[in-house]
Amino acid sequence: MEGPLSGRGGKRGQMSEFATVSSGKTDRDENFPVAALLASRYRAAVLAFYNFVRAADDVADHPALAPDRKLALLDSLAAALTGTGPADPVAEPLRRVLVERKLSPQHALDLLDAFRLDVIKNRYRDFDDLVDYCRLSAMPVGRYVLDLHGEDRATWAASDTLCAALQIINHLQDCGKDYRDLNRVYIPADSLAAFHATTDMLGLPRAPGPLRGAIIDVAQRTRTLLAESSVLASQVRDLRLAMNVAAIQRLAEKLIEGLMVRDPLSEKVHASKSAFAFTALMAAGAVAIARINPFSGRAA
Repeated sequence: MEGPLSGRGGKRGQMSEFATVSSGKTDRDENFPVAALLASRYRAAVLAFYNFVRAADDVADHPALAPDRKLALLDSLAAALTGTGPADPVAEPLRRVLVERKLSPQHALDLLDAFRLDVIKNRYRDFDDLVDYCRLSAMPVGRYVLDLHGEDRATWAASDTLCAALQIINHLQDCGKDYRDLNRVYIPADSLAAFHATTDMLGLPRAPGPLRGAIIDVAQRTRTLLAESSVLASQVRDLRLAMNVAAIQRLAEKLIEGLMVRDPLSEKVHASKSAFAFTALMAAGAVAIARINPFSGRAA
């Protein structure tokens, strides 16, 4: 997760520890295209943000690190990013992007707050509580990308709902693993209670009826978020970004459809890579055609 080194140096012990706790996951392992459809002049800046967040996420999710150590490492990333502490190769690529493009570090700092929350909080009261967590853990990602492209902040509202939906989809897909490995439950307590489900059901090889009911309940609420975010592609001025948004929106809709009928404890709620690629390209292509069409009312 290091990314290119800046030459400013860093604390060797910290770098060694970040490398040790790295999951090895890259942007190519994500469910949604991180930067594939973006213009080349933006990709490095998006990947610098992704690599920084990926390193912090790996710290928060590491099963063997003590909570105090996780918090200390997250604090060191914040200090390196803002220049208030020693430089670190994990933070340096993003720090340079922020300086060069005159962007605020706040979106990245908000995500670090989400990872700190992951260290100390592992249950959520209701759907609103979960969405409030997404304000730190997901919404800053979309806001960063929009700011990077110089988009109007009026796009933030639809972006926020899309990013929250993506986060919750990931939580539902990984609900069994999160419970077994990290004792985290992102299915809200009120949904579990409404269907007489218990958290220990998440440790079973197959979801029983009550747990399936709770998962479907959260999926239905998330589908409402996706309905609200469906306008985002039309609001974005940059054509390549709009295509990327449309692809992500459609992939998220497909995953929600899967979660409504498939059990994430016993099945992978994913389409094949070829099916995902086809879905993404169809959605992106529709945006491109609409922008080119002189009767669409939009200019590319």
